[in-house]
Parts: sequence; structure tokens; C-alpha cells
Amino acid sequence: MSAASPEPLVRFIDVSKSYDGKVDAVRALNLEVEAGEFLTLLGPSGSGKTTTLTMLAGFEQPTAGRIFVGGEDVTGVAVEKRGIGMVFQNYALFPNMTVGENIAFPLMVRRLPRAEIAAKVERALSMVRLEGLADRRVQQLSGGQQQRVAVARALVFEPRLVLLDEPLGALDRQLREQMQYELKHLHQRLGVTMVYVTHDQVEAMTMSDRVAVFSAGLLRQVAEPRRLYEAPDSLFVAQFLGESNALGGTLSDKSVVALPTGERILATAVAAPGAVTLVVRPEKVALGAAAAACANRFLAKVIEVSFLGDQLRARLATFGRDDFIVKLANAAGQVALEPGAVLEIGWRAEDCRALAV
Repeated sequence: MSAASPEPLVRFIDVSKSYDGKVDAVRALNLEVEAGEFLTLLGPSGSGKTTTLTMLAGFEQPTAGRIFVGGEDVTGVAVEKRGIGMVFQNYALFPNMTVGENIAFPLMVRRLPRAEIAAKVERALSMVRLEGLADRRVQQLSGGQQQRVAVARALVFEPRLVLLDEPLGALDRQLREQMQYELKHLHQRLGVTMVYVTHDQVEAMTMSDRVAVFSAGLLRQVAEPRRLYEAPDSLFVAQFLGESNALGGTLSDKSVVALPTGERILATAVAAPGAVTLVVRPEKVALGAAAAACANRFLAKVIEVSFLGDQLRARLATFGRDDFIVKLANAAGQVALEPGAVLEIGWRAEDCRALAV
């Protein structure tokens, strides 16, 4: 960060967390969150993403390192004094309160005047499109409406930072997708900083300005979604975010990967020369005549074809194996794929990455 850059809203500096003194749930984390950003913490179960969020909220204390919010060291500051909004997976709404009372609760704790509370609650209800439901009991609401109430409660006291811990996990697929866009648009309208936890790759890619990918307690890569998908820095990130073909080989100092079967493939080298894994996204593979313009061209035999609605997914035999996957749009003019057919496949050097093993 240059001297002229504004201070990030959140900074983790060498933060580690161990629950048993032996294994680190989070290890040596250095991460910054810019003001107004929507940052998603993504990873499988046990990767450290939720522990990172709970340390930022104040529910857990780091074993080592410091956490700063707005330039202030909050490492030892109590939850209620951090001024952070929280949205939980189970919503944590009070069943004995109305919608309005649930949303008003953070304001009542802060002892705001009654008239100001009423105005802020109305504004928060409008933000999440629940106007007129202030007197409704939360048990009378759908799952999606309850989720909106939880978001309104987190936003009503105008925090500088809102943390969301898998808030869409209890919703069905269609409602979940709808709420992804609603949260994204709400963030864009308000400009509040949001840190979001999920294990769902599509959710992370859909909603985020940047995504921080975790595994085994380590931050593997943080970048905007397109860069993470198109330019992963590690084999874990490449395979966790979408589907990839992985080919083992040896990288020369001229960005050429030699496969054990003898083929030589031009690639974008991320690793040092030596043993590498080459990754190629299935949708980056051109077929038939379209492969003629590619730097890398090879013959392959179609083993099976699956119809996925908007896509066709084909399994090919090539490079001495029969599990090379290609995907193509289900559109007019595409190559006809039939099991047993032999055709040329190809891809650009910039569409495959040689990664450390």
C-alpha cells in the first residue's frame, strides 16, 4: 500500500488462532479489507474462514497477532464495543418480539430517543423491502423475510462494518440466488463494508468485490473473482473454484511443459522450472476448426457426452488418459460431439497455468 493510499478499514497482522495449543485453526493471517468493500471469506469446512470472522467480531481472541478496525487495535475489545453489525446463519431473531422490535433492539441498547428509533426502524424496513411488517411476529415470516429482518437489524445502527456468517445457508436454491443479488445491490446502495463467509463458490463469485480463499488455516489467495478463476496462484484455488483439467509435467525455463506421454504444452508459468501441474479450464478448450488458431493443439477421442441444459460436457481420451473434460455452450453452430469421434482440441498458452505441485 502506497503512502497516498487510504488506511484499510480492517487489518489482520500476523494473526493466528489455536484452540488446543497444537493445531492452528488460522495461521499467520495477513489480510486487509478496504472501506466500502464486499469481501468474501471462502473455503471448505475447517479452513479457517469462520474463525477469522469470529475473531473480527470479537467472539474469539487471537492466539497471536493483532486486529485493527478503522486504525484502532480492537484485539482485546469486547464484542459490544466494536460497533460491528452481525448476520448469522440462523438469523438469531428474538421469537417473542415483533419484526420492528427485533430491528429496534440494537438502538434500544444504545438508548436512542424513541422517535429516532422509530424513524431508523422504518428506514431499515424500507432498505430490505419489508415496509408495513413492523408489527408482524417473526414466526409468521418466510425464511427469506426473516433473513431480511436479520440484515435490517445489522444495518439499523449504521455500523461501518457488517459481518455475515453464511446467512443464506438455510434458504432453498431459488430464494438463495434471489437474496444473493438483493444483498449485493443493498451493499452497492449503502456503501457499507461487508465481510461475508461462505463455502459456496458460486455465491462468492456472484456477490464479492474480492474473495479470500482459505484452506487448512491458511489464506491461499485473495483477489477479485475473475482473477481468482482465470489466474489461480495454486492448485488448491484452481480446483476449489470450478472445474479444471490437471496434467502433471515438467516445466522448462521457456514456459513449456513436457508431459510424461511426450506432448509439449505452452503455458503461463506460475511455478519455478521443474515438476508442475498444468491446469486448463474445460470451457477454455476449443474443438474442431476452432482449435486451428490455438498455440496448443492435440487429437482427442470423445468417450461420453452429457447434456446439462445450457451446456454440453464431454469426457475425452487424450494424453494417455480418458478423463479430460471439455464444456461448450449449447448453441447453434457448435461442433457435434458423438462418442467415438476423433477431433482436434486446442487452447491458448494464456488459458493454461503451470502451478507448483
